[in-house]
Amino acid sequence: MNMKRILITLAAAFALVACAKKEAPQYHPDWTYNAVLYELNVRQFSPEGNFQGAQAQLPRLKALGVDILWLMPIFEIGTEGRKGTMGSYYAISDYKKVNPEFGTMEDFEAFLAEAHSLGLKVILDWVANQTAPDHIWMTEKPADFYERDADGNAIWEYDWTDTRSLNYDNKEVWWAQDDAMRFWLEKGVDGFRCDAAGEVPVEFWLGILPKMNEDYPDIYLLAEAERDNLANSLETFDANYAWELHHLLNSLAQGSKSVQDLKDYTARDAARFPKEAFRLTFTSNHDENSWSGTEFEREGKAADACAVLCATLPGSQLLVYTGQEIGLDRRLEFFEKDPITDWSANEHTVFWKKLIDLKHNNPALAAGEKGGDMLWWEAAEGIVAFSREVPGNKVIVIANFGIPQKAEAPAEKAEANDNRPQGEVTAEPFKNLEAEPAPFTVKLDGEYKDAFTGEVHSGDYSFVLAPGEYIVLTK
Repeated sequence: MNMKRILITLAAAFALVACAKKEAPQYHPDWTYNAVLYELNVRQFSPEGNFQGAQAQLPRLKALGVDILWLMPIFEIGTEGRKGTMGSYYAISDYKKVNPEFGTMEDFEAFLAEAHSLGLKVILDWVANQTAPDHIWMTEKPADFYERDADGNAIWEYDWTDTRSLNYDNKEVWWAQDDAMRFWLEKGVDGFRCDAAGEVPVEFWLGILPKMNEDYPDIYLLAEAERDNLANSLETFDANYAWELHHLLNSLAQGSKSVQDLKDYTARDAARFPKEAFRLTFTSNHDENSWSGTEFEREGKAADACAVLCATLPGSQLLVYTGQEIGLDRRLEFFEKDPITDWSANEHTVFWKKLIDLKHNNPALAAGEKGGDMLWWEAAEGIVAFSREVPGNKVIVIANFGIPQKAEAPAEKAEANDNRPQGEVTAEPFKNLEAEPAPFTVKLDGEYKDAFTGEVHSGDYSFVLAPGEYIVLTK
């Protein structure tokens, strides 16, 4: 083969490689794969309950290690039909104004600038499904902007009596939403958590999000939904809620579900959602804390073990809710001022920082297609044991959830709506966590570090785990 033919062949090969690289889709912004979210409840976050009070704590959140600050709705809220004294964040009267309870637009912009200077991303809680009854659109827009009954009255869903449902059969609603979202993107916010995303027609999201992702390619979009038709990140959202997992973990901790149920779930979820889809995992959020109870009420002494699974299961993108990092053990009021006044670090702070570090420092735990596949290990009843691995990194997780209860009658389902599903109600929770400690031996293929104690182990490593305890080893 002469030199000219060799050069042509090499050029063709390089061209093929270049085309292959160009055609490979970028499913998510690079910064999102190992990112940890923090849901910030502005009203309850400080005695001041405003942007300035939250801004003062940004260095603490940076030190905790979180990456994305999700602000519960910051927009002006309605007065008509207001619930409680202060009303719901989710009953919005103007998408382009800030809630004066939190300060001015300049105060928000200062908060955003400070967060960005610390390397923190900020996403806003977007409420597309409905507005307050006295939203500016109620008078500025035609009557068919809202869903109405036969008498022409604007209607609402569920018990959301302080809202009125927008009419997504009217495409002018689509473009009004798009315009309002872009108003905040132009201010530099890094994306949105979209409330009740599954209540809005998928055609709406498919109508506005592809172009939004094209125009703002570095944004992150989270759907409060568990819908496979909202899981294509190239067209809709980076992440969906893992609601089913959340309720399964509650039941696993309480003893009404088994490790086999968890195995069945992971297989079912992997079949339902594409590997590149992120799954938001959590032991608490604003809905769960205020209405269903704290993680300690729902998961008892297995709450930390459940959080470990939220950080390590395939697809997982970890969420921390306001106060979890100090072990806040009370339900925050939803429609009243109920501030957290003491943020002193404690053993819970240490736990969450180490869990966040675990997520950051192990590529095997990346969300989406970059994370390692799961390999289940053989273990005694009640023991969750698995590993995840990518080249150069392996993580082993073992957690004891005790012996599941043998229920004489099926557990009851809690009251639910389609947007926020509820799990089972267990008659006598946590009997499983009274079981005896269980021995376990790991045959380690090299030197591993305990992610929480820092101890190094190799060879045959034997230990005993009481119900509610866990071990995470990394290599």
